[in-house]
Amino acid sequence: MATTTAPVELHRSVQEFLSRPRKLLIGGQWVGAKSGKTFETYNPATGEVLAQVAEGDRAEIDQAVAAARKAFETGPWPAMAPAERGRLLWKLSDLIERNLDELAELETLDNGKPLLFARMVDVPSAVSFFRYMAGWATKVEGNTIPMSGSQGKYFAYTLREPVGVVGQIIPWNFPLVMASWKLAPALAVGCTCVLKPAEQTPLTALRLGELIQEAGFPDGVVNIVPGFGETAGAALAAHPDVDKIAFTGSTAVGKLIAIAATGNLKKVSLELGGKSPNVVFADADLKAAIPGSASAIFFNQGQVCTAGSRLFIHKTIFDRVVEGVAGETKKFKVGPGINPSTNLGPLVSEEQLSRVCGFLEVGAKEGAKTVVGGKRIGDTGYFVEPTVLVDVKPDMKVVREEIFGPVVTAIPFSEPEEVIGFANDTVYGLAAAVWTSDISKAHRMAAKLRAGTVWINCYNIFDPALPFGGYKQSGWGREMGHAALELYTESKSVCAQL
Repeated sequence: MATTTAPVELHRSVQEFLSRPRKLLIGGQWVGAKSGKTFETYNPATGEVLAQVAEGDRAEIDQAVAAARKAFETGPWPAMAPAERGRLLWKLSDLIERNLDELAELETLDNGKPLLFARMVDVPSAVSFFRYMAGWATKVEGNTIPMSGSQGKYFAYTLREPVGVVGQIIPWNFPLVMASWKLAPALAVGCTCVLKPAEQTPLTALRLGELIQEAGFPDGVVNIVPGFGETAGAALAAHPDVDKIAFTGSTAVGKLIAIAATGNLKKVSLELGGKSPNVVFADADLKAAIPGSASAIFFNQGQVCTAGSRLFIHKTIFDRVVEGVAGETKKFKVGPGINPSTNLGPLVSEEQLSRVCGFLEVGAKEGAKTVVGGKRIGDTGYFVEPTVLVDVKPDMKVVREEIFGPVVTAIPFSEPEEVIGFANDTVYGLAAAVWTSDISKAHRMAAKLRAGTVWINCYNIFDPALPFGGYKQSGWGREMGHAALELYTESKSVCAQL
């Protein structure tokens, strides 16, 4: 690994954005918290304060939900034609694209991820998803239903209607992308939203709020309330006038969200944790599988819910693949994400740094052997070495629990049936991957792996049209694709006697 030190001059608009305390977007107005409280967001590369943000709490959630309810029930939004909603979403996508460099810099400063990836992946992905959902706005439709027991006596059909006021809580690992995944389908079908960004990374959501206003969305349709999970997030999940809650984050918090939602039995969708198996067979193309497996775990510093954190390798090629993945870490240029040459940035926070380092310490105590990495980098910022562990056992914490950092456990296997058992031996079921030149074997494995997404000879490939979500404790529901519309609509049956 090498370090990067090249200085970077921020765009003037970014400097200006960071220079002012950031407020909450409620009912079309930028307001401070009623308590006057603010919180600090930090630059993960330095640990220094990046910006001051108004701290939303229960009072602000109440205010935002009331604004969203008003916008849903009255005013221009419920009367707006689907084509006009689609036009607004497309206009917003154009504004995001126009401000790509600014948004990428804000995302990098707030989250720590390499600017290279924020420019190439995060911001373009948000643009694509808003455009994809803009097209669905005019295609939300029901069906006519032939009545099976009374032919000709009744005319029956179904309608798809917006569920209403939606509370949306997003994580810190892909802040702008996650905001787009939540907002775009809800707005396409006619819902109104209260978005709570993660307290670690609220800045691109707030800048997105400015672009939403610039695009011309009516006041109150989108409300953005930064705050802490145990206060603002809990209040949103339990709010009696919220019709649906959508959450992306840890499984532990997802369970709390589900409990909170029982008060008014609001609809719930959850995209939660993962401990994804990445299976490399002896007949795999190792020129693709080795760098692909390294990227599967080290992309975004391993802070990816689908990260290929359990690497299963056929015993005949085990040493070669482990050596290859470890060798890939030498290509990383570690440093502040804002430096253009960086391709491995810091973790998002001091809390996450402590969590990942804690797993590394426990792994060593339990007998795992470190092939490469295994410790913090330096004493400034929240950097951790990309780490490969071997000699691990199924009951070790590093094998069982989601680390959410650049740490992979490598495990040998002999037969397909054996590795299927290993791969499915987890409470999670978000993603999996198979590397093999035998396409029949690949599809047999895909059918048996208990995961919402299975990649064959690739990893972390997403598309706006491809549904995404998990089995087991990785969540409820599917985001992206046509499936996302079902999260934000109700089906109504209508029956008329002829």
